[in-house]
Parts: sequence; structure tokens; C-alpha cells
Amino acid sequence: MTQSRSILPLPIRRGIKALLYPLYERRLVRALDFSQTPHHVGVILDGNRRWAKANPDQMGITSAARGHRAGAEKIVEFLGWCEEAQVRIVTIWLLSTDNFKRSAEELHTLLTIIGETVDGLKATGRWNIKPVGSLELLPDWLQEKLRPTKSANPDAIEVNVAIGYGGRREIVDAVKCYLKDASEKGASIETAAEKLSADEIANFLYTAGQPDPELVIRTSGEQRLGGFLLWQSAHSEFYFCEAYWPDFRRVDFLRALRAYSMRHRRFGA
Repeated sequence: MTQSRSILPLPIRRGIKALLYPLYERRLVRALDFSQTPHHVGVILDGNRRWAKANPDQMGITSAARGHRAGAEKIVEFLGWCEEAQVRIVTIWLLSTDNFKRSAEELHTLLTIIGETVDGLKATGRWNIKPVGSLELLPDWLQEKLRPTKSANPDAIEVNVAIGYGGRREIVDAVKCYLKDASEKGASIETAAEKLSADEIANFLYTAGQPDPELVIRTSGEQRLGGFLLWQSAHSEFYFCEAYWPDFRRVDFLRALRAYSMRHRRFGA
């Protein structure tokens, strides 16, 4: 006869975890070698809508807007963790070109939340904010908000907010800009084609002048890039986390850094 095991009630289990996580975090921090911290981290903030469905509020509301707002609130906290870990550049994907296929109502709500998010990031004065993407796809009022902002702090993190972003479109735009630049300098199409190289294309990417990301994190359990930083992530390490973005914790970030520090980077070799 098997003996049944008692299962602690969910509130008690959560309470135990809440007590243990700070200890676990400190253990992770002590084990990390911050000299191995990636300089540039890219983040795919995935799972906002699924988080909302899984976590209805007291009124039973599970709207996508609620999930997007919860995800937006996580960004400032996440950037604080990056500061602590001495990350220098963070690229966060707020809106893809595919998102424009969503309903007009959801898209309008999402754009409104993105505008509020960018305003909030700028208001802190803590970071250098650089919008990247096909900004011409966005409404005029949002384009007006998306002007690069410099922090007074000389050591401020560079934050790329990828809005209206698609990796394939970025590469196409880069090639177009390269050809336009060559034409303005009087080069023929044959000469431009002959001089075209990976380095030349990199000079016209949205992230031109910045190092490529060493680490790309995606939340929600999905294990694909979905077009994020296609060119720049050629030699990146990837870390996929099961948590939805609004549930992403500092301990999850530390685990990602630990996983990165333990990998032997081969750069395609």
C-alpha cells in the first residue's frame, strides 16, 4: 500500500519561495564573475498577453492591454539589474513589424503603452535612449516621442528600444542606405556592388557603431528569434526562459548571466 504525500497549500509554498529566493540570488551573485558579463544584451519581451490570460485581476479581466502594461512596468526594474551587472548596452524589443497585423484596437493600445513606456524611461534620466526600427511606420505622435535622449550620467547604459522592428527589414534598409550613400558620393552601381561587404552593411544597421549582442534572452518558453537582431546575433549566445516577461525575476536574469559565463564562445569556429 502506497503512502500518500501531503502537499503544502499554494500560499505556503509561495511564502517559502519568497524567503528562499533572496538567499539563492545572493549565492548566484557570489558565483558570478562580472568580468565575464556580456557588454550588450538583447531581450525579446515575450509572453505579455499569455501572462494576462493566466493572471486575471480581481474583476476577472484578462485583456492584452493589462499584460502589456505589466510588461512595460518590468522594463525599468530589468534595466536596474543590468546596471548592477555592468551591462553597457541593452536592446529591448517592444514592437515588431509583424505586430502591425494585430487588430486596430489592440495595436492602438499597444502603441499608446509604448509611448508611455518611452516617456517613463526618459523621465528617469538614468539611461541613453535610442529608438531603432522602421520608425516611419509609426504614427506621427509616436515618432515625435521617439527622439534619442542622452543621460547626464557619463556611465549611463545605452538602451535601444526596438519599435517597428524586423530583422529582415533592417538588413534591407541597411543595403538601401549603403547604395544611396554610394550614389551620393558618385559611385556607379557596379562600383558600389564591388565594394559591398559585411562591414559596409554593418555601418548602416540601426545599431551601427555598437558592438553586437553577446547574449540574447527570450522569455515565455518560445525558442526562436522571430527576426530579432538577425544580423547582429550571428555569434550571440541564446538563453530561453520559461517565465512570461511580466514574471521575469532578477534570479532569472542572474541564471542567464551564469549560463552565459559558463559557455565557451566559438564565434562560428
